[in-house]
Parts: sequence; C-alpha cells; structure tokens
Amino acid sequence: MTAVTTTAAAAATTAAERPQVRRRRRLSPGRRLPAARLVGPLLVLALWAAASAAGTLDTGAIPAPWTVVRTAGHLWTDGTLPTDVLTSLRRAGYGFAIGLVAGVLLALASGLSRTGEALIDGTVQLNRAIPTLGLIPLFILWLGIGETFKVAIIAIVVYIPVYLNTHAALSGIDSRYVELAEVQGLTRLAFVRQVVIPGALPGFFVGLRLGVTGSWLGLVVLEQINATSGLGYLMFQAQNYGQSDVILVGLLIYGVFGLVSDSAVRLIERRVLSWRRTLSN
Repeated sequence: MTAVTTTAAAAATTAAERPQVRRRRRLSPGRRLPAARLVGPLLVLALWAAASAAGTLDTGAIPAPWTVVRTAGHLWTDGTLPTDVLTSLRRAGYGFAIGLVAGVLLALASGLSRTGEALIDGTVQLNRAIPTLGLIPLFILWLGIGETFKVAIIAIVVYIPVYLNTHAALSGIDSRYVELAEVQGLTRLAFVRQVVIPGALPGFFVGLRLGVTGSWLGLVVLEQINATSGLGYLMFQAQNYGQSDVILVGLLIYGVFGLVSDSAVRLIERRVLSWRRTLSN
C-alpha cells in the first residue's frame, strides 16, 4: 500500500511539474540557431545579388556583388588592400587598447571611492555630452594630423561606454554583498577580486561591445581626414574618382571587422560568464 501511495504521489508530482516545463519551453526564445548572426547578412547579400541579376539596380551606383568581389581581388593583388587593412587594424587596435584600459581604471577608481567618483564621474559625464567627433578640430591643433591624433580620438570613443557601463555595474552591486564581505573579514584586494570584479563583469562586457563597435565607427571618419593610408582613405579616394565598387569594398570590410570583433566579445562573454543563466543562453 505504501509503495502504491508513493508511486501515485510521484506521478502526481510529475504531472504537476509537466505544465511548468512546457510553459518554460513555450515562453523561451527557443534553441540558438547555428550561425544565427550570419542569416541576416546572407539574406541581404542574396537580395542584392538577385536585384543585380534582374537588372533593377543602377550598376554605376550599386555594382553587383561579383563586381565588388572582383575589385577586391584586384586591390589585394596589387598590394593596396593589404597595406590599408593593416594600417586600419593597427589604428583601431591601439586606440581600442588605450580606451579599454582607461575606461576600466577610471570606472574602478570612481566606483570604489567617493573621492574618485567626485573627481572622475562628472568629468566623464561632461565628456560624454560632447560629441567625440566634434573634438577633431581641437585635437588636430593639439596633436597634428598624424597617427597620435587618430589613436587618441578612437581611445575616447572606446573609453566612454566602457567606463559608463562598468561604473553602472559597480554601483549596482547589492550592498548586502559588501556587508557579507565585511563580516567574513575580506581584505580590500580580496573584496575586489571576489565581489567587485564578478559583479561588474556583465556591465563591463556591455561596454566592451559598444567600445568595439565605436572604434570602427570612429575609424571610418578619421581615416578620411588628411590621411594617406587606411580603408577610409581608400574610400575617400574612390569617391573622388566615382569608384563605387571600391567604396563598397571598404564598407564591407569595415562591416566584417565589426561583426567578427563583436562576435569575439560575445564568445568571451559566454565563456567568462558561463555561470549566468539568461534568456539569451
């Protein structure tokens, strides 16, 4: 009798839990599609190719995809494209690294100290309110038109979102964790390592993704201002000669760089924050 009762209770429990499982599956976005981020770009490419093949696009304004690919091949063969790509990567890499380090250090100094917050946060908020590209004329006067000016502007574009999101994450850490750390007798360094950094990582990665995208957006503009190399310079020269296929080559490379770098940050985020269960994973 006891065994029958136990079995019946287990069956009832399972039956009661089943609707909840179904509800969770019904309300969730579903499984992540393989290569989901490529579906949209590939669809746009297919529509572009179909419209070009049907003759509905002006080839002078929007060349066919195969024309753009052929142009990219010629630019790569004569050495123009590799040189410009490496130059753009170097500028973006230097600016991104400097902006990332500056944003994290300023966020930690501001988020962990009231004095630091008083000194730093207002200044960063003021900088945020000023359009970064509006600083270009002033930075040209200060630094000239060389590489330093370009790297500095990219660093500013990157550090602002990194700082804002990391600082917001630090400010949002539950005060009960601070009280628990004090009860446990954690040192300042242990508190930062075990409480502050894990709590700030989600916000930091949001800022990191925005910073990565911002570095490429800033680079597009900067390389068209008194530059002699880079993808932006290549596009600017193509504009003067009416070479829309070369312009599209540059735009597509910028887009690929942005997509790859954002995907890399997402991958690192999923690995580092594997303990976090969210709607996306």
